[in-house]
Order: sequence, then C-alpha cells, then structure tokens
Amino acid sequence: MSSTTNFTTPPPLHATTTRSSTTLHKPPPEKLAILIDKSKSLNHIKQIHAFLYRHNLQDHPILNFKLQRSYSSLGHLNHSLGLFNKTQNPNVFFYTSIIHAHSMHNLHHQALLFYVQMLSHNVIPNAFTFSSILNSCPIEPAKLLHGHAIKFGFDAELYVRTCLVDVYARGGDVASARKLFDATPVKSLVSLTTMITCYAKYGMIDEARVLFDGLEERDAVCWNVMIDGYAQHGLPNEGLVLFRQMLKAKVRPNEITVLAVLSACGQLGALESGRWVHSYIENIGIQINVRVGTAFIDMYSKCGSLEDARLVFERISNKDVVAWNSMIVGYAMHGFSQDALQLFKEMCRIGYQPTDITFVGVLNACGHAGLVSEGWKLFYSMKDEYGIEPKVEHYGCMVNLLGRAGHLEKAYELVKNMEIEQDPVLWGTLLGACRLHGNIALGEKIVEFLVSQNLANSGTYVLLSNIYAADGNWEGVARVRTLMKESGVEKEPGCSLVEVHDKVHEFLAGDLRHPKSKEIYEMLEEINGWLKTHGYTPQTDIVLHDLEDAQKEQSLGVHSEKIAIAFGLISTKPGSSIKIVKNLRVCADCHAVTKLISKITGRKIVMRDRNRFHHFVNGLCSCGDYW
Repeated sequence: MSSTTNFTTPPPLHATTTRSSTTLHKPPPEKLAILIDKSKSLNHIKQIHAFLYRHNLQDHPILNFKLQRSYSSLGHLNHSLGLFNKTQNPNVFFYTSIIHAHSMHNLHHQALLFYVQMLSHNVIPNAFTFSSILNSCPIEPAKLLHGHAIKFGFDAELYVRTCLVDVYARGGDVASARKLFDATPVKSLVSLTTMITCYAKYGMIDEARVLFDGLEERDAVCWNVMIDGYAQHGLPNEGLVLFRQMLKAKVRPNEITVLAVLSACGQLGALESGRWVHSYIENIGIQINVRVGTAFIDMYSKCGSLEDARLVFERISNKDVVAWNSMIVGYAMHGFSQDALQLFKEMCRIGYQPTDITFVGVLNACGHAGLVSEGWKLFYSMKDEYGIEPKVEHYGCMVNLLGRAGHLEKAYELVKNMEIEQDPVLWGTLLGACRLHGNIALGEKIVEFLVSQNLANSGTYVLLSNIYAADGNWEGVARVRTLMKESGVEKEPGCSLVEVHDKVHEFLAGDLRHPKSKEIYEMLEEINGWLKTHGYTPQTDIVLHDLEDAQKEQSLGVHSEKIAIAFGLISTKPGSSIKIVKNLRVCADCHAVTKLISKITGRKIVMRDRNRFHHFVNGLCSCGDYW
C-alpha cells in the first residue's frame, strides 16, 4: 500500500505525509463501517481491508462482518469465506452472512452445512438466517428447515413465510404453497408476486390473474410475471394486451418484460408489434445485449423477417453460442438450408462449440431440403466429433428427414433401434411420413403399437384417418373416428392468424365470427373467380370426408388460411406483404391456391405452418413444393 491511501469513492481516509514517515489518523470503527458499506468495488474493499491490518483492526467483529458481507456481494466468495474462517466464535450474524453468500451463489449444500455447523455450536438462528438459507433451496431440505422455523418461532415472519411459499412453489408443491399463502394474515407485494409466480409457472393463469387484478400497487416484477405467464402457456395475445396496459399505467418495462413480450410476438407472428417493441426499447434506453438480441432474432425469424433477424445478429457484439443457434434455427425454419449450414460452418471455424440445439437447427435444415447424406454426417458427428449424445429431438429430425425423402423403412428401423426412450412425437413424425407417401401398412403397424403402449393421442388417430381417406378407404376412416369418439379424443381445429394494423386476427375454418365476415366472403368469391380463370382445379381428393365433389370444393374453399388471406387482401394496401401463422400443416390445396394468389395479386405471402415457413412470390414457394 502506498504512503498515501487514496479513495475516489468512498471519501478518503485522512493522511498526513512527512519526509520520513506517514501518519494515518485512525478513523473510528463507525466511520470505517460506513466506508465499507459505501464501497462498490473490490479495489476499495481491499484497500480498507489492508488499512484495518495496518492498524490492528482485522479482528474487529463489526468491521470483519461487514467486510465478509461486502466481499460476497461483489462476487468474491473465497475472500468472504477466508474472513469467516478466521473469525473466533462467530455469532448469528456471521453465520447468516456466510449462509446467504453461499445461497446467492447457488451453493445450497455448503449453505446447509454452515447451518448445521451453526446449530452444533449452539448459535440460535434468526429470521434472516431462515430467509437466507431458504432462498433457492431444494424442496426436501426446505421441508426440514420449515420445521426448524416453526420450532424457533420464525415461520410467521412475513419474509420467512414468503420464502417458504416460494420454495414450495419452485418444488411443484402448489397446494402447500397456497396453504401457507392463505394463512398469511398480512400479504406484502413480494408475497403476492411470489404466489402469482407460482400460479403462472404451473399454468394456473386464471388464479394468477385474480391475484394480479387484486393488487393495490404493481411494480415491474409482478407485471412481468403475469405477461410471461400468458406467453409461456399459449396465451400470447393476452400477454400483449397486458403489456399495453402496463405502458398505460406508466410502469417502465425492463429487460425481463422485453423477453416475455418478444416471445408473445413470435408465437403470434406479430411482426409489426415486434418492430414497435424494438423501436420503443431503443428510445427508452434498454440495452440490446446478447440476451435481448437473441430474443429479437428468434422473434423476427418466427414473424417471417429473416432480414431483420440477420441485421440484429450482425449488430450483437460478443455473440455467444445461443445467438448463433438462434440464427441457424431461423434459417432452418424458413427452409434456407444452405444459409443455415454455411452459418454452422462459420461458427465452428471461429471456434464456437456446437450444442445440442445447434444440431437440431442444422438437422432440420437438412430435412427441409432433403439432404439425406449431409444429415447422416451431421448426426454421426454429434457424438464422434463433439461428444454430444443425440436426444429424442435429434432422432425426430432424422426421422423427419428420412421419412419425407421416402426412406420410411430406414426411419422405422432408426426409431425401433434407438438407445433412448421413444416418445409419441417421434412416432407421430413417422406416421406423418406414412401419410405423405401413402404407406398404409406401416401406418397401421405404428398405430397398433402406439395404442398397445397407451401412447396414442389425437394426432395419432387423425393421421391414420388421413391415410385411409387419401386411399379412399372410408370404412377405415369411420372405424378410426368411432375409436376416437370412444376414447374421448378430439381433432385439433385448424386456426390461422394474420396481423393487420398491430392487431392479430384469428380465423377458424368456415369462420363467421369476424365483424367483416361479409366483406371477407365476398373477397373469397372474387378469389375463386381469379383461380378458375387461371385453370385452377380444387384438390378434392385431400378432403377427409365421404362427400360429393361440390361439397368437398365448398369445404376446401373455407379453410382458415384462405379466410385469413382474404382478410389480409381487403385490409392492407395493394402490393404489401401478407403474413399468416397456421397451427397445422398447410394442406396441398391451400398451398397451390396461395401460390396462384401471390402471382395474381403481385403480393408476397409468408405463411408459417406447424413445420416451417413458406414464402410465396409470383406463383412460386420457397419450399419448392417439398414440405
């Protein structure tokens, strides 16, 4: 340490210097304690620590405690632990501080050991000890700590009770969390937000909203929890509505808000809303760091704008592998397979280590382009070159790749011989390939297996019904539908979303609910006239009902994506793009019709279905009719 101790922040320790020596006026411990509390950097804390040694104050209990706590808060747990170990007969405050330090670093086991050590030295815990050790503690030891809190009489303390509610909620014991919460006589904003978080996490959105609406005051945290709850449980539109209410309430959004809202925009395909959020956060000064930037890449990709996604990607400094993965997956979902594979090669060349998500992206890219040999190479390289064990998602990508390319038996053998447990989604992918290629025998074999293993779901029955219908086997269709009815299985209805003027509109097949239904159906009639002029013939063979051809044409004409396109045409300027999000795979007839509409109207139509994006331009689709 130099002869003059210099502090820029906090205020300096006073010193006078002579030619031969330095005389430091020793401040009282109270002033040193304030200096420690105000210090915000490791350098300042170390200077004060050295000062204490020079003046034989290193064993001062209060100063030692404050140093220990400061080292921990600055992320230097080793310094904090060193001070604790040098402390003779540490009291409850020292133990609580070191327990808190380890809890904050997710070192739960060590925190519990200090708690046990504390009790063995006959040091009685206080309420802060319990709130510290319960913070992010696993549920099983937390149950024992709950008993100790009751024993020592601290379980009714509000912050201890709130921590207990949180620990039961995190452990999935919603009933115990609710029981403790309901028994709390005075509920703070923190405890209310904890319970809202619990409900939202486990999909009990209505219960969460009741508590949220009952709040007398709301901070950004509780708004974020509710918005994210909607986004995470399939209610993105409600999340965006609540976000707008948050802005009206003059509550400033933060990074967590942005992540939740971008997730909602991505699910809805709400590009204009996503762009508005981008502009808004730049105006209010929220930094687009790698985490937020990656969320924007994901949102723009899902909303159909790869150009915007790539611009964000290029602007992110210090990209991590998650950002690279997001861009690769974005290219893959749009069917831009070569771009995805080229980015993967560039990522590896720079020195990034691929993850399991990386390979989901590149294998999907191969699937959309029918790159079978390239897909096999990548699949085998996971374990051989990168030490990554393939998961069910990677097997699913390979089954999709092989199945769509017509290699059904190879796909079937891959599933039968895989070393990890198969899931219904994997079998459903293979069953979809059987439907695509009309392989009834293999389809029936798969369904029999799924039913025998109690793995069949609505998709299983629908796909088999589709296979029979495509083959004209209406007895088979009737048999499957009877089985569905007896099993209480219902087919998922087709649904299409389209964003117009920052509002997302939803349409079902044959929908008449929209205020502009009259204009929409008039446009559908006009579209039918265009199509006939251009030689279009409805693909009635894909209608999965035993109907007359006229009825089949009528059924095809009111598919949800056609209604959404008609609404887009009457609601937007000529020449502007229309973006549709479909919850199911787009049917062959709608695909053919959309190609023609893009040619006739001169509009680009971007459609995201369950499997991928389709970019329709001038009568052609980016998928090359391979989907």
